[in-house]
Amino acid sequence: MRKILFLFLNVLVSLNLFAQQSVNQETPMADQMRADGKIWVVVVVIGVIFAGIIAFLVNLERKVSKLEKQSKK
Repeated sequence: MRKILFLFLNVLVSLNLFAQQSVNQETPMADQMRADGKIWVVVVVIGVIFAGIIAFLVNLERKVSKLEKQSKK
C-alpha cells in the first residue's frame, strides 16, 4: 500500500510541473466554462472518478490482505 501511495504522490507532484503556464496566456475554453459556471461540473465529475478509483483500490487491497492471511494458515 505504501508503494502505491508513494507512486501516486510522485505522479501528482510531477503533473504539477507540467501544469505551469505563463500568467499572460489565456485559455478561452476554461474562461468560457468559468463564466457559464460549468467548471464546477467538471471538478465534481473528476472528483467522483477519483473517489471511485481510490475506493476500488482500497477494496482490492483488503481482499488481497484477507487472502494472504488465509494462505498463511
